[in-house]
Amino acid sequence: MWPFICQFIEKLFRETIEPAVRGANNHLSTFSFTKIDIGHQPLRINGVKVYTENVDKRQIILDLQISFVGNCEIDLEIKRYFCRAGVKSIQIHGTMRVILEPLIGDMPLIGALSLFFLRKPLLEINWTGLTNLLDVPGLNGLSDTIILDIISNYLVLPNRITVPLVSEVQIAQLRFPIPKGVLRIHFIEAQDLEGKDTYLKGIVKGKSDPYGIIRVGNQIFQSKVIKENLNPKWNEVYEALVYEHPGQELEIELFDEDPDKDDFLGSLMIDLIEVEKERLLDEWFTLDEVSKGKLHLKLEWLTLMPTADNLDKVLTSIRADKDQANDGLSSALLILYLDSARNLPVSSVLVDTLWS
Repeated sequence: MWPFICQFIEKLFRETIEPAVRGANNHLSTFSFTKIDIGHQPLRINGVKVYTENVDKRQIILDLQISFVGNCEIDLEIKRYFCRAGVKSIQIHGTMRVILEPLIGDMPLIGALSLFFLRKPLLEINWTGLTNLLDVPGLNGLSDTIILDIISNYLVLPNRITVPLVSEVQIAQLRFPIPKGVLRIHFIEAQDLEGKDTYLKGIVKGKSDPYGIIRVGNQIFQSKVIKENLNPKWNEVYEALVYEHPGQELEIELFDEDPDKDDFLGSLMIDLIEVEKERLLDEWFTLDEVSKGKLHLKLEWLTLMPTADNLDKVLTSIRADKDQANDGLSSALLILYLDSARNLPVSSVLVDTLWS
Protein backbone atom coordinates (compact mmCIF):
# COMPACT_ATOMS: atom_id res chain seq x y z
CA MET A 1 0.00 0.00 0.00
CA TRP A 2 2.91 2.37 0.60
CA PRO A 3 3.19 3.81 -2.96
CA PHE A 4 -0.53 4.60 -2.90
CA ILE A 5 -0.31 6.10 0.59
CA CYS A 6 2.47 8.33 -0.76
CA GLN A 7 0.19 9.45 -3.59
CA PHE A 8 -2.49 10.34 -1.06
CA ILE A 9 0.02 12.26 1.11
CA GLU A 10 1.22 14.25 -1.92
CA LYS A 11 -2.39 15.12 -2.76
CA LEU A 12 -2.97 16.15 0.87
CA PHE A 13 0.09 18.44 0.80
CA ARG A 14 -0.87 20.12 -2.46
CA GLU A 15 -4.67 20.39 -2.02
CA THR A 16 -4.96 20.99 1.74
CA ILE A 17 -1.70 22.06 3.38
CA GLU A 18 -0.44 24.37 0.62
CA PRO A 19 -3.65 26.49 0.45
CA ALA A 20 -3.78 26.57 4.28
CA VAL A 21 -0.22 27.93 4.47
CA ARG A 22 -0.92 30.51 1.77
CA GLY A 23 -4.00 31.72 3.59
CA ALA A 24 -2.31 31.90 6.99
CA ASN A 25 -0.20 34.97 6.24
CA ASN A 26 0.02 37.56 3.44
CA HIS A 27 3.79 37.02 3.28
CA LEU A 28 3.14 33.34 2.40
CA SER A 29 0.73 33.98 -0.49
CA THR A 30 3.29 32.60 -3.01
CA PHE A 31 4.17 29.50 -0.95
CA SER A 32 4.26 26.22 -2.90
CA PHE A 33 5.70 22.72 -2.76
CA THR A 34 8.06 22.11 -5.68
CA LYS A 35 8.79 18.46 -4.87
CA ILE A 36 7.15 15.87 -2.60
CA ASP A 37 8.83 12.48 -2.27
CA ILE A 38 8.03 10.63 0.97
CA GLY A 39 10.62 7.92 0.28
CA HIS A 40 10.56 4.14 -0.01
CA GLN A 41 10.66 3.24 3.71
CA PRO A 42 7.06 2.44 4.70
CA LEU A 43 5.25 3.24 7.90
CA ARG A 44 5.50 0.59 10.65
CA ILE A 45 2.49 -0.44 12.74
CA ASN A 46 3.83 -1.77 16.04
CA GLY A 47 0.49 -2.62 17.63
CA VAL A 48 -3.27 -2.47 17.08
CA LYS A 49 -6.05 -2.06 19.63
CA VAL A 50 -9.69 -2.61 18.64
CA TYR A 51 -12.47 -1.20 20.82
CA THR A 52 -15.50 -3.43 21.39
CA GLU A 53 -17.19 -1.57 24.27
CA ASN A 54 -18.78 1.89 24.40
CA VAL A 55 -18.78 2.15 20.60
CA ASP A 56 -21.54 2.56 18.05
CA LYS A 57 -22.44 -0.68 16.23
CA ARG A 58 -22.11 1.11 12.88
CA GLN A 59 -18.44 1.89 13.38
CA ILE A 60 -15.10 0.17 14.03
CA ILE A 61 -12.48 2.00 16.11
CA LEU A 62 -8.79 1.07 15.82
CA ASP A 63 -5.82 2.58 17.64
CA LEU A 64 -2.56 2.06 15.75
CA GLN A 65 0.84 2.46 17.39
CA ILE A 66 2.71 3.86 14.41
CA SER A 67 6.36 4.57 13.78
CA PHE A 68 7.82 6.23 10.71
CA VAL A 69 11.52 6.92 10.19
CA GLY A 70 12.08 7.82 6.59
CA ASN A 71 14.40 9.66 4.26
CA CYS A 72 12.24 11.93 2.17
CA GLU A 73 12.65 14.87 -0.15
CA ILE A 74 10.19 17.70 0.26
CA ASP A 75 11.14 21.02 -1.33
CA LEU A 76 9.23 24.27 -0.93
CA GLU A 77 9.63 27.83 -2.05
CA ILE A 78 8.18 31.28 -1.45
CA LYS A 79 8.53 33.01 -4.81
CA ARG A 80 7.83 36.47 -3.44
CA TYR A 81 11.03 36.36 -1.34
CA PHE A 82 13.09 34.00 -3.55
CA CYS A 83 13.23 31.67 -0.54
CA ARG A 84 13.78 27.93 -0.78
CA ALA A 85 13.82 25.31 1.96
CA GLY A 86 13.08 21.63 2.38
CA VAL A 87 12.88 18.49 4.47
CA LYS A 88 15.24 15.55 4.04
CA SER A 89 14.04 13.23 6.81
CA ILE A 90 11.03 12.84 9.12
CA GLN A 91 10.41 10.79 12.24
CA ILE A 92 6.95 10.42 13.72
CA HIS A 93 5.82 8.17 16.57
CA GLY A 94 2.41 8.10 18.24
CA THR A 95 -1.08 6.62 18.52
CA MET A 96 -3.21 7.14 15.43
CA ARG A 97 -6.92 6.48 15.68
CA VAL A 98 -8.67 5.06 12.62
CA ILE A 99 -12.48 5.10 12.55
CA LEU A 100 -14.31 3.05 9.93
CA GLU A 101 -17.85 4.44 9.67
CA PRO A 102 -20.57 4.13 8.70
CA LEU A 103 -20.64 0.37 8.11
CA ILE A 104 -22.96 -0.36 5.18
CA GLY A 105 -24.62 -3.41 3.64
CA ASP A 106 -22.94 -3.09 0.22
CA MET A 107 -19.34 -3.25 -0.91
CA PRO A 108 -16.94 -1.88 0.17
CA LEU A 109 -18.86 -2.33 3.51
CA ILE A 110 -17.27 0.87 4.89
CA GLY A 111 -18.64 4.31 3.97
CA ALA A 112 -15.63 6.40 5.03
CA LEU A 113 -12.30 6.38 6.83
CA SER A 114 -11.23 8.98 9.43
CA LEU A 115 -7.65 9.40 10.70
CA PHE A 116 -6.20 11.53 13.48
CA PHE A 117 -3.84 11.45 16.47
CA LEU A 118 -5.40 11.36 19.94
CA ARG A 119 -2.54 13.43 21.37
CA LYS A 120 0.46 15.25 19.96
CA PRO A 121 2.82 12.71 18.37
CA LEU A 122 6.59 12.77 18.74
CA LEU A 123 7.75 14.55 15.61
CA GLU A 124 11.28 15.26 14.40
CA ILE A 125 12.09 16.98 11.10
CA ASN A 126 15.53 17.38 9.54
CA TRP A 127 15.31 20.66 7.62
CA THR A 128 17.40 22.09 4.84
CA GLY A 129 17.41 25.85 4.42
CA LEU A 130 15.39 26.50 7.60
CA THR A 131 17.34 29.73 8.19
CA ASN A 132 16.17 31.00 4.79
CA LEU A 133 12.56 30.21 5.72
CA LEU A 134 12.76 31.97 9.09
CA ASP A 135 14.18 35.10 7.43
CA VAL A 136 10.86 35.68 5.65
CA PRO A 137 8.99 38.71 7.10
CA GLY A 138 6.24 37.55 9.41
CA LEU A 139 8.07 34.29 10.19
CA ASN A 140 11.14 35.68 11.93
CA GLY A 141 9.52 35.20 15.34
CA LEU A 142 9.11 31.48 14.76
CA SER A 143 11.51 28.70 15.69
CA ASP A 144 12.01 25.04 14.84
CA THR A 145 10.10 24.04 17.99
CA ILE A 146 7.13 26.30 17.27
CA ILE A 147 6.90 25.01 13.69
CA LEU A 148 6.92 21.40 14.94
CA ASP A 149 4.12 22.23 17.41
CA ILE A 150 2.03 23.81 14.64
CA ILE A 151 2.45 20.74 12.41
CA SER A 152 1.80 18.31 15.27
CA ASN A 153 -1.38 20.08 16.36
CA TYR A 154 -2.67 20.00 12.78
CA LEU A 155 -2.62 16.20 13.04
CA VAL A 156 -4.31 16.02 16.46
CA LEU A 157 -7.98 15.80 17.38
CA PRO A 158 -10.30 17.64 16.73
CA ASN A 159 -8.50 17.99 13.38
CA ARG A 160 -8.99 14.86 11.31
CA ILE A 161 -8.52 13.53 7.79
CA THR A 162 -11.71 11.99 6.41
CA VAL A 163 -11.70 9.92 3.22
CA PRO A 164 -15.11 8.98 1.74
CA LEU A 165 -15.27 5.52 0.16
CA VAL A 166 -18.82 5.80 -1.22
CA SER A 167 -20.49 8.84 -2.78
CA GLU A 168 -23.62 9.00 -0.60
CA VAL A 169 -21.86 9.32 2.77
CA GLN A 170 -22.46 12.53 4.79
CA ILE A 171 -18.83 13.67 4.86
CA ALA A 172 -19.45 16.90 6.86
CA GLN A 173 -20.92 14.98 9.81
CA LEU A 174 -17.87 12.70 9.89
CA ARG A 175 -15.31 15.47 9.50
CA PHE A 176 -16.97 17.78 12.05
CA PRO A 177 -18.75 15.53 14.57
CA ILE A 178 -20.63 16.90 17.55
CA PRO A 179 -18.46 16.60 20.70
CA LYS A 180 -19.17 13.69 23.03
CA GLY A 181 -19.13 16.04 26.01
CA VAL A 182 -17.40 18.90 27.80
CA LEU A 183 -14.72 18.42 30.46
CA ARG A 184 -14.67 21.15 33.11
CA ILE A 185 -11.26 21.16 34.81
CA HIS A 186 -10.93 22.84 38.21
CA PHE A 187 -7.17 23.31 38.53
CA ILE A 188 -7.10 23.92 42.27
CA GLU A 189 -3.79 23.45 44.12
CA ALA A 190 -0.67 21.34 44.64
CA GLN A 191 1.23 20.14 47.68
CA ASP A 192 4.81 19.23 48.55
CA LEU A 193 6.33 20.10 45.17
CA GLU A 194 10.08 19.84 44.60
CA GLY A 195 12.14 22.97 45.25
CA LYS A 196 14.07 23.58 42.05
CA ASP A 197 15.48 27.05 42.75
CA THR A 198 18.83 26.95 44.60
CA TYR A 199 21.12 29.57 46.10
CA LEU A 200 24.82 29.79 46.99
CA LYS A 201 25.79 27.48 44.12
CA GLY A 202 23.28 24.81 45.14
CA ILE A 203 24.09 24.69 48.86
CA VAL A 204 20.75 26.24 49.88
CA LYS A 205 17.54 24.72 48.53
CA GLY A 206 14.86 27.27 47.70
CA LYS A 207 11.29 27.28 46.47
CA SER A 208 9.77 26.93 43.01
CA ASP A 209 7.58 29.16 40.83
CA PRO A 210 5.08 26.53 39.68
CA TYR A 211 2.58 26.66 36.83
CA GLY A 212 0.64 24.00 34.94
CA ILE A 213 0.07 23.11 31.30
CA ILE A 214 -3.20 21.24 30.68
CA ARG A 215 -3.90 19.39 27.41
CA VAL A 216 -6.94 17.64 25.96
CA GLY A 217 -6.11 16.74 22.35
CA ASN A 218 -4.82 19.94 20.78
CA GLN A 219 -6.62 22.16 23.31
CA ILE A 220 -3.94 23.64 25.58
CA PHE A 221 -4.35 25.78 28.70
CA GLN A 222 -1.64 27.34 30.87
CA SER A 223 -2.19 28.42 34.45
CA LYS A 224 -0.78 31.51 36.14
CA VAL A 225 2.62 31.28 37.85
CA ILE A 226 2.67 31.20 41.67
CA LYS A 227 5.94 32.72 42.87
CA GLU A 228 8.16 30.95 45.45
CA ASN A 229 5.66 28.39 46.68
CA LEU A 230 5.84 24.59 47.01
CA ASN A 231 2.13 24.43 47.95
CA PRO A 232 0.58 26.70 45.30
CA LYS A 233 -3.13 27.49 45.02
CA TRP A 234 -4.30 28.33 41.51
CA ASN A 235 -8.11 27.98 41.77
CA GLU A 236 -8.56 28.23 38.00
CA VAL A 237 -11.17 26.59 35.76
CA TYR A 238 -10.87 25.48 32.13
CA GLU A 239 -13.36 23.84 29.78
CA ALA A 240 -12.36 21.45 26.99
CA LEU A 241 -14.42 19.76 24.30
CA VAL A 242 -14.07 15.97 24.19
CA TYR A 243 -14.58 14.44 20.76
CA GLU A 244 -13.41 10.87 21.26
CA HIS A 245 -13.71 8.36 24.05
CA PRO A 246 -12.54 5.78 24.85
CA GLY A 247 -8.95 6.77 24.20
CA GLN A 248 -8.72 10.49 25.01
CA GLU A 249 -6.86 11.51 28.14
CA LEU A 250 -6.35 14.62 30.22
CA GLU A 251 -2.62 15.44 30.31
CA ILE A 252 -1.13 17.80 32.89
CA GLU A 253 2.49 18.87 33.35
CA LEU A 254 3.81 21.11 36.12
CA PHE A 255 6.88 23.31 35.65
CA ASP A 256 8.99 25.73 37.68
CA GLU A 257 9.34 29.01 35.78
CA ASP A 258 12.97 30.04 35.29
CA PRO A 259 14.68 32.78 33.22
CA ASP A 260 16.47 30.24 31.03
CA LYS A 261 14.79 26.79 30.97
CA ASP A 262 11.76 25.82 33.05
CA ASP A 263 12.26 22.81 35.36
CA PHE A 264 9.92 19.82 35.31
CA LEU A 265 7.84 19.30 38.49
CA GLY A 266 5.75 16.26 37.55
CA SER A 267 2.99 15.04 35.27
CA LEU A 268 -0.40 13.40 35.37
CA MET A 269 -2.52 11.51 32.84
CA ILE A 270 -6.20 10.72 33.49
CA ASP A 271 -8.42 8.50 31.31
CA LEU A 272 -11.57 10.46 30.47
CA ILE A 273 -13.67 7.28 30.50
CA GLU A 274 -13.27 7.25 34.29
CA VAL A 275 -14.37 10.88 34.52
CA GLU A 276 -17.44 10.19 32.37
CA LYS A 277 -18.43 7.22 34.54
CA GLU A 278 -18.11 9.16 37.81
CA ARG A 279 -19.47 12.45 36.36
CA LEU A 280 -17.58 14.30 39.13
CA LEU A 281 -14.09 13.58 40.48
CA ASP A 282 -12.64 15.67 43.32
CA GLU A 283 -9.32 14.09 44.34
CA TRP A 284 -5.65 14.54 45.18
CA PHE A 285 -3.52 12.85 42.50
CA THR A 286 0.08 11.75 43.03
CA LEU A 287 2.38 13.26 40.39
CA ASP A 288 4.30 10.90 38.09
CA GLU A 289 7.98 11.04 37.04
CA VAL A 290 9.05 12.88 40.21
CA SER A 291 9.93 11.82 43.76
CA LYS A 292 7.16 13.81 45.47
CA GLY A 293 4.22 16.11 44.94
CA LYS A 294 0.41 15.93 44.69
CA LEU A 295 -2.14 17.80 42.61
CA HIS A 296 -5.72 18.61 43.62
CA LEU A 297 -8.23 18.57 40.76
CA LYS A 298 -12.00 18.66 40.47
CA LEU A 299 -13.17 17.24 37.13
CA GLU A 300 -16.75 17.50 35.86
CA TRP A 301 -18.17 15.65 32.86
CA LEU A 302 -20.93 17.65 31.14
CA THR A 303 -23.18 15.87 28.65
CA LEU A 304 -24.58 17.83 25.72
CA MET A 305 -28.39 17.99 25.57
CA PRO A 306 -30.24 18.33 22.23
CA THR A 307 -32.69 20.97 23.54
CA ALA A 308 -32.51 24.10 25.73
CA ASP A 309 -35.12 22.85 28.22
CA ASN A 310 -32.66 22.88 31.15
CA LEU A 311 -30.87 26.10 30.20
CA ASP A 312 -32.39 28.23 33.00
CA LYS A 313 -31.36 25.65 35.59
CA VAL A 314 -27.81 25.54 34.20
CA LEU A 315 -27.55 29.34 34.14
CA THR A 316 -28.63 29.52 37.77
CA SER A 317 -26.05 26.95 38.84
CA ILE A 318 -23.10 28.58 37.07
CA ARG A 319 -23.87 32.10 38.32
CA ALA A 320 -22.70 30.92 41.74
CA ASP A 321 -19.35 29.97 40.17
CA LYS A 322 -19.01 32.96 37.82
CA ASP A 323 -15.78 34.20 39.42
CA GLN A 324 -13.94 30.89 39.01
CA ALA A 325 -13.02 31.27 35.33
CA ASN A 326 -11.53 34.33 33.61
CA ASP A 327 -14.26 34.44 30.97
CA GLY A 328 -17.01 32.74 32.98
CA LEU A 329 -18.29 29.19 32.84
CA SER A 330 -20.19 27.95 29.81
CA SER A 331 -23.88 27.13 29.85
CA ALA A 332 -24.33 25.94 26.25
CA LEU A 333 -22.40 25.12 23.09
CA LEU A 334 -22.88 26.77 19.70
CA ILE A 335 -21.63 24.74 16.72
CA LEU A 336 -21.23 26.60 13.45
CA TYR A 337 -20.34 24.86 10.18
CA LEU A 338 -18.91 27.08 7.45
CA ASP A 339 -19.95 25.10 4.37
CA SER A 340 -19.06 27.12 1.28
CA ALA A 341 -18.89 30.57 -0.28
CA ARG A 342 -19.65 32.00 -3.74
CA ASN A 343 -18.84 35.09 -5.80
CA LEU A 344 -16.07 36.30 -3.49
CA PRO A 345 -14.12 39.42 -4.56
CA VAL A 346 -10.73 38.81 -6.12
CA SER A 347 -7.94 39.14 -3.56
CA SER A 348 -5.75 42.21 -4.07
CA VAL A 349 -2.78 40.17 -2.82
CA LEU A 350 -3.36 37.65 -5.59
CA VAL A 351 -3.62 40.42 -8.20
CA ASP A 352 -0.33 41.94 -7.00
CA THR A 353 1.29 38.54 -7.31
CA LEU A 354 -0.01 37.94 -10.83
CA TRP A 355 1.16 41.33 -12.07
CA SER A 356 4.46 41.60 -10.20
